[in-house]
Amino acid sequence: MKRITILIGISLLFCHFAFSQVKPFRFGLKLAPNIGWVAPDSEDYEKDGSVPGFSWGFLADFTITENYFVGTGFNVSYLKGKMQYPHMIDIISDGDTAFNQPGTLQRKYNLQYIELPVTLKMKTNKFDKLQVYGQIGFSLGFNVKAKAEDIFSYEDAEGNYMSENDKPEISDDITLLKGALVLGGGIEYYIDESTSIVVGITFSNGLSNILKGNNVADPSIQQKANISYIELSLGVIF
Repeated sequence: MKRITILIGISLLFCHFAFSQVKPFRFGLKLAPNIGWVAPDSEDYEKDGSVPGFSWGFLADFTITENYFVGTGFNVSYLKGKMQYPHMIDIISDGDTAFNQPGTLQRKYNLQYIELPVTLKMKTNKFDKLQVYGQIGFSLGFNVKAKAEDIFSYEDAEGNYMSENDKPEISDDITLLKGALVLGGGIEYYIDESTSIVVGITFSNGLSNILKGNNVADPSIQQKANISYIELSLGVIF
């Protein structure tokens, strides 16, 4: 019994020694240019290209064991994407109002979110001053601003190709919350024992619908789309 107690004590002491080499938590800041896109899931809705954006935020790593961490923090993300779909607007011509003009709307979304990621972060042992990491988890985003840049194209009664431009505020068309799967990886370069520069790539795969309501031109079509992005993270963590 005494021998078992001694062995347990030695094991606990060893674990404590190993764990004490790693900080229980680390905090930092990041900047991250990104490329975003809107992926529609409604009939006659089409993706219309990717658009650059950026984010900045606060990083936090909470230690589970020497090489496993809970990665979290918050991001202020400016996400963009393009989509086109059937639409209908009122056209004013020569002082008269022509109602129900059908056409195609090309919309560029400019969305701002506060994102709260929670990931499992796994790190290798140090190679000199370098450490490689990978992470997987989820992110919850809260929409705080939504604007658009619209080009509405149509054919008039004489067969001429026409277009109308607008920059509407579209918060009423965007859901408050969005969910995403987060996958990422990168390296940490240690300046000293606790401070490191972080360079990483993160893919945020949108899982939830960000649009509200039905299509104006065809109310039988429910609007569905998610927003995803890839970002290059540049940060420092202490």
